[in-house]
Amino acid sequence: MKACRVHHFGPPDVISFEDVARPHPGEGEVLVRVKAAGVGPWDAWIRAGKSVLPQPLPLTLGSDLSGIVEAVGPAVTALKPGMEVFGVTNRQFTGAYAQYAVASVGMITARPVRLSDVEAASVPVVAVTAQQALFEQAKLVAGQTVLVHGAAGNVGAYAVQIARQAGLRVIATAEASDVEAVHGLGAQEVIDYRAVRFEDAVSGIDAVIDLVGGEVQARSFAVLRPGGILVSAVSKPDQEAATMHGVRALFFLVNVTTAHLTQIAAMIDAGDLAVNVGTVLPLADARVAHEMLEG
Repeated sequence: MKACRVHHFGPPDVISFEDVARPHPGEGEVLVRVKAAGVGPWDAWIRAGKSVLPQPLPLTLGSDLSGIVEAVGPAVTALKPGMEVFGVTNRQFTGAYAQYAVASVGMITARPVRLSDVEAASVPVVAVTAQQALFEQAKLVAGQTVLVHGAAGNVGAYAVQIARQAGLRVIATAEASDVEAVHGLGAQEVIDYRAVRFEDAVSGIDAVIDLVGGEVQARSFAVLRPGGILVSAVSKPDQEAATMHGVRALFFLVNVTTAHLTQIAAMIDAGDLAVNVGTVLPLADARVAHEMLEG
C-alpha cells in the first residue's frame, strides 16, 4: 500500500510517499481502509519533531481519518468489517496518511450519516478538543460566560457552536473579515481583536478558551472573574500570573474516545454542528498540505 512516511524529523520535504506493507490489527484494533485523512497542526509538530509525545521513527503521519473497517483484531466485537467509521488512529496520533491504517477501537465510531468521508475526517481532534476544553477542563455549565480566542479557527468554530448549544453566553475574538461568520456560528458578541483590545471590552468572564497562546494568553488573565479559569490547547499558561489574578489556568492534551466522537456525531446528524472543510488534496500531495500548514 501507499503511505506518507517520515524517516527523520524536519520541514515538509522530509515526507516521502512510498510503498509499505499493509498493517494488521492487533487486540483492540481494527484495520481501516482510509477514504480520507485530516490534516492539522499536530501533524506538523510530529513531522518536525516537536510533539510532546514520544514518536519513534520511521512513522506514517496522520491521526484523523474516515473510512471502512476492512478487518478486526482478536476479540473485537463492537465494530464489524464493512462499517463506515471515523475517528483517530491511536494515542500517538500517527498512521492515517495511508491507504490502510490500524485504529484503536476506543478511538473511532460510526461516521455521521450527514457527512462525506472528507468532511468526517476533518472533525475528530478539533471537535473533541473544543468539547473537552469547555466541559471537562473548564467545567462550564449553562448560563455561564466563555471567551473563545481564535474563534474562526477549526477548534474555535466548534467551541463556539458547542458552547452555544449548551446554553453558554459566548464571546469570541476574530479578525474583522471573520466577525460575521463567527456570529453565524452562535457567538453573541464578537470582538475584532485588531481594532479593540479585548480586555478593554469584557470582564468578569467565567472561562477563557485559549486557542492562540502568546501575548493573547497572557492578557487573558485580566478578563477572568476571581476563581475563573483559563484553558489552553496551545501552551502552558504562566501559573504565577494566574495566582496573582486569583484565577486558575491549565494546558491540556485532547483525549479522543469513542464516547466523545459518538456525542459529536449525534450533534452533527441532528444539524447542531456545521462542518467546514478547507483544501482537499490527494494522498500523494501530503507534502503540499504540510507546506500550507507552514504558511
